[in-house]
Amino acid sequence: MAARHRVSHLLIEWYGRGHRDLPWRRTSDPYRIWVSEIMLQQTRAQAVMPYFERFLDRFPTVEALAESAVEDVLTLWSGLGYYSRARNLRQAARRIVDAGAFPREYAAIRALPGVGDYTAAAISSIAFGLPHAVLDGNVLRVVARVENDAADIASPRTRERFREAAQSWLDPRSPGLFNQALMELGATVCLPRNPLCLVCPLESLCRARQEGAAAQLPVKLRKTAPVRIEGVLLIVRRRGRVLLRQREAGDRRMAGFWDLPTPGDLPRVRIGDTFGEIRHTITHHHYTFTVQAATARAAVLSRSPGPPFRWFAPAQCAEIPLSTSARKALVLSKVL
Repeated sequence: MAARHRVSHLLIEWYGRGHRDLPWRRTSDPYRIWVSEIMLQQTRAQAVMPYFERFLDRFPTVEALAESAVEDVLTLWSGLGYYSRARNLRQAARRIVDAGAFPREYAAIRALPGVGDYTAAAISSIAFGLPHAVLDGNVLRVVARVENDAADIASPRTRERFREAAQSWLDPRSPGLFNQALMELGATVCLPRNPLCLVCPLESLCRARQEGAAAQLPVKLRKTAPVRIEGVLLIVRRRGRVLLRQREAGDRRMAGFWDLPTPGDLPRVRIGDTFGEIRHTITHHHYTFTVQAATARAAVLSRSPGPPFRWFAPAQCAEIPLSTSARKALVLSKVL
């Protein structure tokens, strides 16, 4: 195993020479660090940045977030995906306010809704200097290559061993800096395809590089088969407004969001011209929607079962939690 002090020294020195200027790296405020880490779960930093800025403009403190309406939080989160993160964030904010302060210990941070091992390690090390190494997909890749370990990273046993490796590298004097450097390396240099080995600060310690095996690592044996789903979204307009339906509470992922109706929602609707197709991916689910114009009489709407319908002016769509597929379809049809 690579020498701990050598890894941490090289990483921190490399990080100090230059790294991406991300807004959550300019603060030690645990609230802002927490919000950023929740947003960064399964989401690229460049996609998160505008959401992070808008979110903190609206909810500058944990108290403001705790007092918010869930619909307001979802509206600001609209388009970022994985909406349970937004609901958990608001729920955790209320718990933090009830406790009187942001938790300062790893276990207490880990106990917040929506916080797992990685997020707790990131927050506790960056905000409070606690010595907990992070382990996400980027870090798994770095560890697999430095150690030249071809074990299946989907295996809990492998992940625990890799966690121990990262923990052994961590500099307890600068855990936050070390973790940010390690994540930065995985995100910008130790790439999944075509890793930039020639500019990597760990090149001399990387056993996979020495063996010519970097491109083959890490190994993930369990791959989820893609699921392809096709459907139709309807653009129903009247007097400059568009018809939307609100998803019910039983829809755990998208409850409260507004979406476009489907033919199943409006069985007696008259279908018109086709605008085209949109595609949308959520994890391994790949959706293809045909977007079509439609007309429906008020009597048809009043008899239609299912979730409530409402008419919205295009400008109002920015003020409600709108699904990503609906937003794409409305842009395609030139409603937005």
